[in-house]
Amino acid sequence: MKRKKDHGFPDRSAIVAFIKANQGNVGTREIAREFGLKNADRVELKRMLRELADDGIIKKKRHKVSEPDTLPPTLLADITGRDSDGELIASPAEWDEVESGEPPKILIEMPRRPKPGTAAGVGDRALLRVERSDETEGPAWRGRIIKVIDKAKSRILGVFRELPEGGGRLVPVDKKFADRELNIAKTDTHGAQDGDLVSVDIVRSRGFGLASGRVKEKLGSVKSEKAISLIAIYAHDIPLQFSAAAEREAEAAEPANLRGREDWRDVPLVTIDPPDAKDHDDAVHAQPDDDPNNKGGFIVNVAIADVSFYVRPGTALDRDALDRGNSVYFPDRVVPMLPERISNNLCSLVPGEPRGALAVRMVLGPDGRKRSHSFHRILMRSAAKLSYAQAQAAIDGKPDDITGPLLEPILKPLYAAYACAKRARDERDPLNLDLPERKILLKSDGTVDRVVVPERLDAHKLIEEFMILANVAAAEMLEKRSLPLIYRVHDEPTLEKVHALAEFLETLDVPFTKSGALRPTLFNRVLAQLEGHDYYPLVSEVVLRAQAQAEYSSENYGHFGLNLRRYAHFTSPIRRYADLVVHRALVRALGLGEGALPDSETPETLSEVAAHISVTERRAMKAERETVDRLIAHHLADRIGASFQGRVSGVTRAGLFVKLSETGADGLIPIRSLGTEYFNYDESRHALVGTRSGTIYQLGDVVDVRLIEAAPIAGALRFELLSSQSESSPRERRPFRPQRKSSKAHPGRSPEKKRKPETQKSGKGKKGQGKNQTKSKGKGKGQKGKAW
Repeated sequence: MKRKKDHGFPDRSAIVAFIKANQGNVGTREIAREFGLKNADRVELKRMLRELADDGIIKKKRHKVSEPDTLPPTLLADITGRDSDGELIASPAEWDEVESGEPPKILIEMPRRPKPGTAAGVGDRALLRVERSDETEGPAWRGRIIKVIDKAKSRILGVFRELPEGGGRLVPVDKKFADRELNIAKTDTHGAQDGDLVSVDIVRSRGFGLASGRVKEKLGSVKSEKAISLIAIYAHDIPLQFSAAAEREAEAAEPANLRGREDWRDVPLVTIDPPDAKDHDDAVHAQPDDDPNNKGGFIVNVAIADVSFYVRPGTALDRDALDRGNSVYFPDRVVPMLPERISNNLCSLVPGEPRGALAVRMVLGPDGRKRSHSFHRILMRSAAKLSYAQAQAAIDGKPDDITGPLLEPILKPLYAAYACAKRARDERDPLNLDLPERKILLKSDGTVDRVVVPERLDAHKLIEEFMILANVAAAEMLEKRSLPLIYRVHDEPTLEKVHALAEFLETLDVPFTKSGALRPTLFNRVLAQLEGHDYYPLVSEVVLRAQAQAEYSSENYGHFGLNLRRYAHFTSPIRRYADLVVHRALVRALGLGEGALPDSETPETLSEVAAHISVTERRAMKAERETVDRLIAHHLADRIGASFQGRVSGVTRAGLFVKLSETGADGLIPIRSLGTEYFNYDESRHALVGTRSGTIYQLGDVVDVRLIEAAPIAGALRFELLSSQSESSPRERRPFRPQRKSSKAHPGRSPEKKRKPETQKSGKGKKGQGKNQTKSKGKGKGQKGKAW
C-alpha cells in the first residue's frame, strides 16, 4: 500500500528511507508518486535530491538515485573545506568521478584532545577511519583522523615563462592550478630561463591581482624529454631522494649467508625477465615429481629475494619504503622503493652469486592443481639470467650459447610444469582480458624512438602462472597460521555496472544472460563468442570498464579477476611494500629468524598500511600514464597535420577520444568538429548519434584522423576526423550472430533500430578511463605488470 502525502512535504529521512528500500530503481517520478507530490512540488523535490547528493547521502546517475558507494573503513582523504558550523569536510583522495559521480563528503570529527599528528586543516591529506553517518542532515560519512600524511602545499610545479620587462610568470603543470598563474619578480627567478621546469614557493600576498612566487629549484628545460618524467614525479609528490639514514643503512648491510638458511645453491633456479630489467627478484625451477602417488605431477620452486632480511620493521629503510609504497617505472628512469644497494645488488638474483631468498616449494598434481606447499629461507645461486624471448626461442628450437645447455635439464621441465598448471588455470577460468601493453623505446638522447607492443609469449604466461601459485600459497599459509596479512583483493563488478553492460550488449544483439553467482566465466563467454568479430575490441573495452579496481586490504573478499578465494602479493618485495609485509608475516609464522612481522602489527594497523599503499599504487599508475601521454605528445608535436589511424577509446558529451594504432596515444575529437548536425550522447551504447543522418560514432570504431594540436606539457592531443567505419551509414555495420547454433539466439538486426537515444543523459567520461584497471607500466612480468 502506497503512502500518500498527508501533512506537508516529506522530510529528508523519509525520502532517504524510500530510496534505500528501492535500491537502483528510484527516480523523481517514483518518489513523487510514492508521496503524492503534485507538479508544483517537483522543484522542491529536485532541490532536496540535489542537496542529498551534494552531501553524499545518495548518488545520482542519469535519472535514477540510489545509496552512495560504500567506502572502506580506512582511507586516505583530502580535507577540502569546512561546513557552515566550521567543521572540516574531506573527500577520498582517490575517486573515479567518471564511474561513480561526485566524491562523497566526510565530516571530520575532532576529539577535544587531539593526539599528536592528528591536528589538520584545509588542504591537508590525512588517513581516516570512516563509517556511515546516522544523520540525514549533512554528509553521509563521518571520520576520525588517524594521521596527517601531508600538510597543505605551499609549493607549485610549473613552467617558467619569461617577460620582456624582466621576471616572469609560472604556468602550473597541475591541471587543478591551471588558472592560478603566479607572478615571479626579477629578483626571485633563481636564474630560471624561458621554458624551464621549476618549483616555486608561493609568497602570500594581500594585494589584488596575481599571487607571487619565488623560484626554489630548477629542474631542467621542458624541451628535453628527460625532464618529462620529472613533471609527474613532482606533481604527484613521489619521493625522489632517500633519507640519509636509509642510505647509511643500505650501505652498511651485509650479504646474507648460510646462518639460519637451507642451502639451495645446487638447485638450478633461473630468472626470466624483460631484457631491460634492472633487478631480478624471482627465480624458478621445476622437475617431475618422482612420487609414485603423483605420477604426471610436478614440483615447482619459486624463490623470491629475501628483502625482509635487509629491511627491518621500524628502520629508516622501512619508513622510506612505506612512504613510497612501490617503485614507479617511467620510460627513462625508475624511482625505486628501495635504494640501489638493496634492490640492484644484495637482493638482485644475479647468476653465480649467493643470494638470500624466501622460497616456496609447490607440489602440483597431474591435473595442475596445487596439492601442497612449503616455505623455506634459503641461500641460492642463480644458474642463469634469461629474457622472455630468449627462453621462448630455445623452446621453439632456436637455443643460443646460454640456453643450449639449459634446454633439457631446466627449460623443458619448466614448460612441462607450466602445461600442467595451465590445466587447472583453464578450469578455474579467470577473467580473460589480455589486452596489449605498449612500451616506449627511447633513443640514447632520451627522445622517443618508437612505440612497440611486445609479443605475448608462453614464457610470460609461465612466469605469471607460477607467481600466482606462489601468491596463493603465501595467503593460504598465513591464514592457516592465523596471522594478519595484507590481501590483494578485487571485488566483483557492481550490479549497476553489470546492468549497464547488459544494456550495451543488447544494442549489439549480443546475448548476455546472468544466472546465479557472478563469475568471470560470464564475461569470458561473451568475449569468446565475439573473437574475430568487428565488435571484439569494442566489447573488450566495455567489459574492462565494468570491472572494479584491485586494491590492498587487511580483510579478504577474494579476487574476482583471478577467480581466487584468497590471494596475496608475495613475489616482488623489492618493488611492492605489500609483498614485504607478507614476507615478514611468513618469517614470523614459520619461525624463520630475523626480520619477522612485529607482534604489534594487527589487522587494524595493517588496514592503515593497505589503504596507504593502495593510494601510492594508483599514484604510480597515474604518474606513469601521464608521463607516457606527455612523451608521446612531445614526440608528435612536430607532426601537426599528419594523418593517423586509430580506434575510438572513449565517448563523452565533449566528443570522441581516439587511441592511435601507431603509438597508443590518446587525443580528443571535439564534438563541435564532427559536423553541422546535432549529436545526441547515448550512454548505454557508448555512442554519439546524429539527429539528422543517424550516423553513429561508437566506442571501438576504427577512424582516420588528422593531428590538429599537440600540448606536450598537458600530454594532450586534438584531432580532426577524416573518416570512420560508421560515417557512411549505420546499416553497413556487420550484425553479431552467435557462433553456436541456438534456438534462443537473437536474430541479427542493425543497431539503429534500437530505441531512440535519450538526449538528456548526464554521463561523464575522460580519456583513457578504465585502462589502469588491468595494466600498469611495470616490469611486464605477468602479475608484476598487472594492476590486479
